[in-house]
Amino acid sequence: MKKIQVKTIVATGIGAALFFVLGRFVAVPSPVPNTNISIQYGLLAFIAAVFGPIAGTLAGLIGHFFIDFSYGWGVWWSWVIASAVFGCLMGIVTMRFKINEGVFDTKSIIVFNIGQIISHVVAWVVVAPILDILMYSEPADKVFVQGIISAIVNIITTAIVGTLVCAAYSKAIPKKGSLKEEN
Repeated sequence: MKKIQVKTIVATGIGAALFFVLGRFVAVPSPVPNTNISIQYGLLAFIAAVFGPIAGTLAGLIGHFFIDFSYGWGVWWSWVIASAVFGCLMGIVTMRFKINEGVFDTKSIIVFNIGQIISHVVAWVVVAPILDILMYSEPADKVFVQGIISAIVNIITTAIVGTLVCAAYSKAIPKKGSLKEEN
């Protein structure tokens, strides 16, 4: 088994901290109880695309844990796990990306967005509601409505924020051979 690289650990810490700040302080309440419109999933998708599924999983898990913990209502593990699932799936979807080499072209954008749509649906329409029912005996109709609304909102914000951050990051990477020695 490969050792976890230092950059993965650092990315996890930074990703979890940014996920927490964006989820806790930049969230807008939605009309559905206990759901917010927030941009942290765009950032999480970016972290997963650049640093892989381990960083994506742990940043989502740790960041969401601290969001719930900071509100004082207790940690809602079903949704914490769903955030980790989203981060993991996005890391897997984007494993072959060459974003660290400055490549985030049209094909990458399409794959990124199809992947984030599928990942959000799995996390919020499957994992979170099923775990809510199994772990907390929540009513199915309530948790599936929350999950569907969350998936829709997260898909939109990830399409905008995640795509823009990935594109900006890839453009900021110097291309191979672009640096030349001056005489």
